[in-house]
Amino acid sequence: MGDAMNRLLLGLCILLRAARGDAADPLPSWNDVAIKKSIVQFVERVTTKDSPDYVDPAQRIAVFDNDGTLWSEKPIYFQGMFVSDRIHQLAPDHPEWKTQFPFSAVLSGDMARVLQASQSDMMQMVMATHAGTTTEEFDAIAKQWLETARHPQTGRLYTEMVFQPMLELLAYLRANEFRVFIVSGGGVDFVRAFSERIYGIPPEQVVGSRLKTSYEVRDGKPVILRLPELDFLDDKTGKPVGIHEHIGRRPIFAVGNSDGDFQMLEWTTSGDGPHFGMLIHHTDASREFAYDRNTSVGELDKALDEAPQRGWQLVDMKDDWKVVYPPGNAVK
Repeated sequence: MGDAMNRLLLGLCILLRAARGDAADPLPSWNDVAIKKSIVQFVERVTTKDSPDYVDPAQRIAVFDNDGTLWSEKPIYFQGMFVSDRIHQLAPDHPEWKTQFPFSAVLSGDMARVLQASQSDMMQMVMATHAGTTTEEFDAIAKQWLETARHPQTGRLYTEMVFQPMLELLAYLRANEFRVFIVSGGGVDFVRAFSERIYGIPPEQVVGSRLKTSYEVRDGKPVILRLPELDFLDDKTGKPVGIHEHIGRRPIFAVGNSDGDFQMLEWTTSGDGPHFGMLIHHTDASREFAYDRNTSVGELDKALDEAPQRGWQLVDMKDDWKVVYPPGNAVK
């Protein structure tokens, strides 16, 4: 049977299932817009065995950026807020920080200057606040912070600022035998501290930036020590490399929100066979934040321009989502 006939039969099957109403809406927080239909149609195509685009479950790899894609990222990346709070916490042991940039800017609350810091300055703060602990100690510190720290503008816990439509998408893909990975520019151990509880994504399915580590035995107990040296930066061109090294398969489904995700989407949608690329466009100033170009955090410029010609879907947060945050949070 030819591909054209197979596609016709597949389309009829999808329409019949919808007409019977025997399938609950898998994405109830999405408005009934074209991009929602595109997601469902793609999943139907790659999971229906009679489809010419059928993909074996082992090959159904989906990758998601975290900051700005699965949760908010303003006024700075949430891990940046963690770094800031850690600097305040550790400052009594470092009196030199009062006059040493960038620590002095953090301690004085001058976030405008913090945002102007170089990548080298940022790494200096990360090393001072993330290194020198064991992996278990860092996990406990990060979890405790996530349980108590609140966003400076919304007053919410940071883990309450995840996107409900994206939680539904993660669940929908898992229900259709996709293996879902986070591929984040943030620290891998920081994201692992909450990924399973919040997203249902276990730590072994998180790819992120990482410090070098070493194995030691302390007081007869083996530990993994986090060292003050960057081992891998999982951003931009690093994301496809991280995917290859950690996952070992090219994804067929990729979602990001900024130019930092450009290469991840490019890598995913350049593969043979069916593939799906999507960008979250922050257009909702009332329920979340509105930004794209010329922003210090989450810049969407090149990817925004090239998305149409590359076939990448653009989610308009304001128009495409019924709600932003999960039910029970103040902003709907």
